[in-house]
Amino acid sequence: MGKTLVLAEKPSVGREIARVLGAKIKTEGAIKGDKYIVTWALGHLITLADPEHYDVKYKKWALDTLPMLPDKTKLVVMRETAKQFKIVKSLLDSPDISEVVIATDAGREGELVARWIINKAGYRGRISRLWISSQTDRAIREGFTKLKPGEEYLNLYKSAECRALADWYVGLNVTRALTCKYNAQLSAGRVQTPTLAMIVAREREIESFVPKEFYTVEALVPGFSLTYRDKKTGQQRIFDKERANSLAYKLKGEKAKIVTVKKDKRRTPPPLLYDLTELQRDANRKYGMSAKDTLNTMQRLYETYKYLTYPRTDSRYLSRDIVPTLKERVASVMLGEYEKHAKAVYKKGITASKRFVDDSKVSDHHAIIPTEENVNLNVLNADERRIYDLVIKRFLAVLSEDYEYLQTTVEADIAGEGFYAKGRIVESIGWKAVYDSTAFIEDEEEDLEESEQTLPVLNSGQVLEVKDFKVKTGKTSPPSRYTEATLLTAMEHPGKFIENTELRDIVDTAGGIGTPATRADIIEKLFTSSYIERRGKSIVPLSKGIQLIDLVPGDLKSPALTAQWEQKLLAISKGSADPKKFVDEIKKYASKLVSDVIASSAAYRHDNLTKTRCPVCDKFMLEVNGKKGKLLVCEDRECGYRQSLSYLTNARCPTCHKKLEVFGEGEKKIYICKCGFREKFDVFNKRMSENRAGTSKREVERYLEKQEREKNENTAFAEAWARALKEHDG
Repeated sequence: MGKTLVLAEKPSVGREIARVLGAKIKTEGAIKGDKYIVTWALGHLITLADPEHYDVKYKKWALDTLPMLPDKTKLVVMRETAKQFKIVKSLLDSPDISEVVIATDAGREGELVARWIINKAGYRGRISRLWISSQTDRAIREGFTKLKPGEEYLNLYKSAECRALADWYVGLNVTRALTCKYNAQLSAGRVQTPTLAMIVAREREIESFVPKEFYTVEALVPGFSLTYRDKKTGQQRIFDKERANSLAYKLKGEKAKIVTVKKDKRRTPPPLLYDLTELQRDANRKYGMSAKDTLNTMQRLYETYKYLTYPRTDSRYLSRDIVPTLKERVASVMLGEYEKHAKAVYKKGITASKRFVDDSKVSDHHAIIPTEENVNLNVLNADERRIYDLVIKRFLAVLSEDYEYLQTTVEADIAGEGFYAKGRIVESIGWKAVYDSTAFIEDEEEDLEESEQTLPVLNSGQVLEVKDFKVKTGKTSPPSRYTEATLLTAMEHPGKFIENTELRDIVDTAGGIGTPATRADIIEKLFTSSYIERRGKSIVPLSKGIQLIDLVPGDLKSPALTAQWEQKLLAISKGSADPKKFVDEIKKYASKLVSDVIASSAAYRHDNLTKTRCPVCDKFMLEVNGKKGKLLVCEDRECGYRQSLSYLTNARCPTCHKKLEVFGEGEKKIYICKCGFREKFDVFNKRMSENRAGTSKREVERYLEKQEREKNENTAFAEAWARALKEHDG
C-alpha cells in the first residue's frame, strides 16, 4: 500500500501536522514518515499567467491592445516559489503516493492554493480533504479519522477560481485602461473600487455639510431633570433660538405634573459570538488595530499557539456538534482574570440555546471560540493578548445570563408642554459582569441624547417644583469619517449606498462586498496604493483616490454589482450556478469597462509632481513611495526613468527604535528618522561598530555590507524596472 501525501498551506502548519502524524524524517521541503509524507506550499505556488504569456503584443501597455480576453487562462509557477513547487511536484509524481490529502486552510482560498498546485503538477490520483476549525493535536487527529472525499469540495474550488478570474479580467483590463489613458499609475478592481467610492462619498458629505445650531430645553426638578419633547413630532431639538428662549421664559414659575410613570422589566441577551469582521471592528474601535493586523494576529493564535479556532469565518453561531466540547473549552480558560467568570459558567452548566447554537447559520466554519488547548498567556505579545482577551470575554459572555434591568420612563406636563426623563435600575448584571465598565463597546448607533439618570420614586399625578429652566445649545454634526471598524460595517452592509430597493435587497442578501477573509487585504491595498491614508483612527481619501473615483466607470463604483457577484460565487460553491456563465458575464463586463474608460473625456492631475526634471526626457518627475523607500519617477510612463531618493534599512533609531531611512548619495548619505533623529551615514555606522563590544569583526562587516546591499538592491530594482518598462513599450 502506498503512502499518503499531505499538502499544507505553510511550513509551520506542515511541521505541526507531521508531528501529530508521527512523520519525523526531515528533507528539503517535506517531512517523511512510514505512512505519511507532509509537504507544503509557501502561500501560493501557482498563479494566473500575466497577459504577455498569451500574446507578445500585451508586453506593451497600450489602449489598442485592450481588452485582454484570452479564451482559456493559463496557470504558471511563481518564480519566487518555483523551488518548492518542484519539490511538491516530484512528490506528487512519485509512484509511492496513493492518495493526496489537501490540508490547506479550510476555505475558498485554501482550496484554490491546493487545487492549482495539484492541477499544474498533473496529479490524477485520489484526493481527500482535511476540514478542521482548529489546529490542536486533537483536532488534527480527529480530522484525519474523518477525511472527506475531495469531490465534495470541487464546487468550492470552482468558486475560488471564478473569483480569481473575475479579478484578472476586470482588474488587469481596467487598470491598464486607466494607466494608459491618463498616463498615471492607477488601478481599479471589482471590490476595491466600490470600497474607495464609499470613502470618497463620505468625505464629500463632510465637505458639503453645513452645521445648524439647535437648542434643547431642560427643566430642573428635585433629584433629576426633565427634557422638553414636542408632543406632535416627538422631537427634542428646537432649531429656532427665539422659540427655545421664549418657551423657557413662558414656563418659568410653572410646576411639573407627572402624567405617566412607566416601568418595564427588560433584559438584554449577550452579544453574538465573533466572526472575523466583528472581531476586526472591535479590535479597531478599542485598540486602533487595522483589519489586516487583527487577521494576522488571529492567524497566529489559531496556527502557532492553537488557542483559538479558525479565523476566516463569516458565522457568529456554533453547530450542534461543538456543544459537547464547550465545558472543556471553558475549563481551558480558567486562568488569570477569566478564572472567576469561567468557573461560574462551568459550575452553572451550559444550555445550548438557539441564541448561539444554530446549524442553519453555520456555513463552512463556526464562530471564533477558544480551543481546548492549555493556555500560557505569558508567551503572547501585546496584540495577541488583546485579540485573545476579546474572544475569551465574548465566549464567556455568550455562556452567561441575560443583563436585566428596570427601565423607567417618566412623562410630565408643564403648562401644557411635554417633558420626559428616563432612568434605569440594574436588577441582574448578567453577562456584563465579564466586562469592566469601560471594556464593552456599546452600539455606536445608540442615541446619545437619550441619556439615562437615576430617578427617585415617582407616581402619576405627582406635582414637582421646577427650580430652573436651562436652554442648552448644540450643533448638528457632519457624518464621521470612516474608521476601519465602520468601513468594515459599510462593506458588510452597503445597502444604504444604493437607491434601487431591489438592488439594495440583493446586496444585503449577498452579505455585502468582499468576504470576511478578503476585506482586510482590500483596505490595506487602498492604503498602499496611496488612495487613502490614516489620520489617527480616521480614514481620509487622498487626491489620487478622489480623482480615481471620478475617472472610473459608474458601474464599477457601485457596491451592487460586486455584491451580486459574491452571491453568484456563493451559488457556484454550492453547485447551484454555472461557473462558465459567470466568467462569460465577467468578460463582457470587462470589455464594457474598457470602452467606457477610452470614451471618457475626464482628465487626471498629478498631485505628487516635483520640480525635478527627468535626465532622460526632461519632463518633471513624480515622488512616489516604493516598497523600500522613496523614488522619483518620470511622469511619462513611456520614458520609465526612476531614481532612488531614500531607502529603508534595518538599522534602528536610537531614540524611538523604528527603522531608519537613508537619504543622499556618497559622502552626503545620512540616516533620518521620522521622530527627528539625524546622523551621517558613516558616523552612525562607526558608532554602532564601536558599541558592539564582544561582537566579532566579521559580524560588524556583515552588518555594514547589508546596509550597502539594501541600497544597491533598491537601485538595481529601479534600473531593472526602468528597463522592463522600456521593453514593454518597445
